[in-house]
Amino acid sequence: MAFADTTGRRVRPDINVTPLVDVVLVLLIIFMVVTPLMMKRFHVRVPEEVEGPPPDETAAPAVVLSVGRDGRIALNREPVDAAALAPRLRGLFAARKERVVFLAADDAVPYGSVVEVMDLARSGGSEPLVVLPEPLPAEAAP
Repeated sequence: MAFADTTGRRVRPDINVTPLVDVVLVLLIIFMVVTPLMMKRFHVRVPEEVEGPPPDETAAPAVVLSVGRDGRIALNREPVDAAALAPRLRGLFAARKERVVFLAADDAVPYGSVVEVMDLARSGGSEPLVVLPEPLPAEAAP
């Protein structure tokens, strides 16, 4: 509603931005509350540093499972078929106390293929399955 001043000229109408500011502040508060709830979280267990005697060198060598750039699977640098991987791991773990498997995959290998190899290792009795941050050197790759 516009009022006329004493000179008879009309006053220019202005837009009231107060409701707009209120709405924007309410939306800001809603997003500030909801955003932390939308974050995906996963739990990572980092081993504690243990001081003690060095590892026994007469112990069995580590089980290293690697997936090459071309998708070939190798168990301790020996090529192995995907169908034979789980039984072979069960045979290895039958004589061992620890069932740790170290997995090294090349960066070019599709994620789905690596997950399939991880599933095969789990079905072979691997507990835990440790993913190495870097692929094995060229001479160690399958």
